[in-house]
Amino acid sequence: MSAWLAAAYPWIKAFHIVGIVAWMAGLLYLPRLYVYHAGARPGSDQAETFKVMERRLLHGIMLPAVLVACGLGLVLAATPGLVDWHRGWIWAKLVLVAGLIGFHLMLARWRRAFAGDRNRHTQRFFRMVNEVPTLLLIAIVILAVVKPF
Repeated sequence: MSAWLAAAYPWIKAFHIVGIVAWMAGLLYLPRLYVYHAGARPGSDQAETFKVMERRLLHGIMLPAVLVACGLGLVLAATPGLVDWHRGWIWAKLVLVAGLIGFHLMLARWRRAFAGDRNRHTQRFFRMVNEVPTLLLIAIVILAVVKPF
């Protein structure tokens, strides 16, 4: 590892974690907004307020956060000597991170449906969906910290 990269490593890792925290906050909160939005009458003041909140959360917080988290994660992964690519945990972690990215994209799709008053899912559906990022987060953290295989 070069001297500048060794010196920058704690900063890169710190901002990677900040990006993850901000992204996860959005991944946990946006489905909860959908729970409430699904119960609001389309066209009502309440539904219109949810549309604004959802758009701002997705585009103003979650998009920059996922770009920081993934971008700096790639920098960390490409840093020589940090990852043993022969171990299985890193590949499992990357699959689960891809799952979080897919979940993020589904949230964006559902937001567009809400924005056009075309939501077809129930409050119960979004309550169940709300658990997905928590389960993925737990598995990712265990893999990254414990490195079980």
